[in-house]
Amino acid sequence: MTTELLFSALTIGLLLCCGFCLYRIANGPTAADRMVAIDILGTVVVGFVAIMTVLTGKAYLLDVALVWALVSFVATLALAKYLVGKRLDE
Repeated sequence: MTTELLFSALTIGLLLCCGFCLYRIANGPTAADRMVAIDILGTVVVGFVAIMTVLTGKAYLLDVALVWALVSFVATLALAKYLVGKRLDE
């Protein structure tokens, strides 16, 4: 009973965080705010996948979470470099 309540609370918290991130992406005053919100949203997706891994017991979902985290990291670096004004090959 307590583990079900814990997973429900984690899921509700992550959904709430998704809502806040989507709001910031839509209404962010600067591009940097939007970039941070997109990065946090990627982290939240990794959290969802981790919860699904525990609930279902399928280990391959951890690989999905790892790949998602790496792609999110590289995308954040590319976007930060673009916002600074440099080309991606510099």
